[in-house]
Amino acid sequence: MPDLFANDLPEDPADVDESDAPLANRLRPQTIGEIVGQDHLTGPQGAIGRMIAAGKLGSMILWGPPGTGKTSIARLLADAVGMRFAAVSAVFSGVADLKKAFASAETAARAGQRTLLFVDEIHRFNRAQQDGFLPYVERGTVTLVGATTENPSFALNAALLSRAQVLILHRLDEAALGTLLDRAEALENRPLPLSQDARAAMIHSADGDGRFLLNQAETLFAADIAEPLSPAALGQFLQRRVAVYDKDRDGHYNLISALHKSLRGSDPQAALYYLARMLTAGEQPLYVLRRLVRFASEDIGLADPQALTQCLAARDAFEFLGSPEGELAIVQACLYCATAPKSNAAYTAQKAAWKSARETGSLSPPQHILNAPTKLMKDIGHGEGYAYDHDTPDGFSGDNYWPEGITAQEYYQPVPRGFERQVIERIEWWNRQRRERGD
Repeated sequence: MPDLFANDLPEDPADVDESDAPLANRLRPQTIGEIVGQDHLTGPQGAIGRMIAAGKLGSMILWGPPGTGKTSIARLLADAVGMRFAAVSAVFSGVADLKKAFASAETAARAGQRTLLFVDEIHRFNRAQQDGFLPYVERGTVTLVGATTENPSFALNAALLSRAQVLILHRLDEAALGTLLDRAEALENRPLPLSQDARAAMIHSADGDGRFLLNQAETLFAADIAEPLSPAALGQFLQRRVAVYDKDRDGHYNLISALHKSLRGSDPQAALYYLARMLTAGEQPLYVLRRLVRFASEDIGLADPQALTQCLAARDAFEFLGSPEGELAIVQACLYCATAPKSNAAYTAQKAAWKSARETGSLSPPQHILNAPTKLMKDIGHGEGYAYDHDTPDGFSGDNYWPEGITAQEYYQPVPRGFERQVIERIEWWNRQRRERGD
């Protein structure tokens, strides 16, 4: 039968002998309710939960990191609604395999059996191959469930995306990963040879990947370990750096909070200290980089637009060089953020604008700025009176762009620091021009 998060997809689960099956295989969920960490989709109010309750599935793309249950969800969906399950992998399959799968689905359809076609790594099919799915999806020959770790907006055809709902799977949180370890211990009828701190460290080191965690657990079960391992001993045994946690398991969150606040407080020395604490303890460098990228937008913004560029460049450098050489790029990004002028104006502007959009999202833009690509649109006044700013003496028309029913808002209020000082001058000049032209 398939692994809990398998990439190899046997056609007939009964053909696989489970006597020596991997732990993740033996722990595969038997119902959608046993899927961990994806309650936002599989719960009663989630998209998948609602489909199952209705007994009817639509085509979908499951987008999420490795080891989060995409394969298990697809197989269990078919079982839940009584559909025939067929699977192909874009890594191993070609056009001939797809033709065979479609032909089998058509034969099953004539016998009154609906087919759920699961396509693993669907983003690896080229554009022409993806187009080949369209007629079978449109006719209902197959209900397509694709799985991908790549952003569907860039990896999949727009035509295919328009016929499938994109469902986002989350990385498994600590609670979900802990549940997997609990199930593993129950299946093995013995606890893992780990101290509480080591168990927490192993969960964190999995970085949300359930398959990886169960593989690590299987290694521990297979070893003859008499005494529970400490975090340091676990790291040595698995030949993998493992973050050291305090007994309250707050070390990870305390350190990332300390790093963030040191950056916000413009203390490069303290920021570098907490960065070192995290990386030397085994924190995932890409996690730190994600937090730095977020910080660059949330706490620096346009006070120094280069901060975001520096952080993204550090991400690229680390992925190119790896560890430990690439960690110097993380240090550079950390120091740049700590020493940059600070502004949360973009962050607060986003919250205010999102609030307005939710409250007034149905208002139409003013007619003079509506696009008019057809004669009919021009005849009904779309675009009439629009002032093309580049044709004005100052490159600024001072026109009104707000919908009727909402007054002009000021979401973005730059601070007098860094580059935003220049932004303030520009906004003040534009506002003066509007006032003068309005008199």
